[in-house]
Order: sequence, then structure tokens, then C-alpha cells
Amino acid sequence: LLAGAGGFAGASARPLLSLAVAGPTGTLVANALGSLALGALVAAAPDRRTRLLLGTGFCSSFTTYSTFAAETVGLSPRLAAANVAANYGLGLLAVVCGRVGARWLS
Repeated sequence: LLAGAGGFAGASARPLLSLAVAGPTGTLVANALGSLALGALVAAAPDRRTRLLLGTGFCSSFTTYSTFAAETVGLSPRLAAANVAANYGLGLLAVVCGRVGARWLS
């Protein structure tokens, strides 16, 4: 139930971001923000229930691997490679920043 409630919230928030930033850039922003939040959550979440609600639920529904993959296939080879590098690179950097930020604030 917790993962489902978080998933509902994350899936509902994702289209709102798409209104502000569309296409592959919007997907990149969603994936980076979700990774940042997940990194902070892993470092700071006090209990399993919070991780289920926000990590497994919200973050996994807010970010979108399937859209990333579908959009990447539609790009030229050069842009597709840049999109893959940007999504994975920013995602990893965001997780690290989230963890460091959460630890710094606590």
C-alpha cells in the first residue's frame, strides 16, 4: 500500500513536470530530480516504510526509464549517445549529491 500510494503521487507529479519541460529534456530533468531525491532518501530515511513510500513508490514512478529508452531510439545516433550519457551521468551525479547533501544537513 505504501509503495502504491507513493507511486500514485510520483506518477501524478511526472506529467506536471512535462508541462514545464517537454521531450527528452523533460525526461532528463525528471530522472535527475528523482535520482537526487532517491540519493537523499537512502542517506536520510529513518525507516523502511518511508523508503517504501518515497523511494520504491514516488521516485520510481516519477522517473521514467521506458520514456527515456523510447525517446532515445527516436533520436539521431549522435543525439542518442548524448542522451544516454546525460541520463546516466546526471543520474549518478544526482544520487551522489543527494546522499552528500542529506548527510551534510543531518
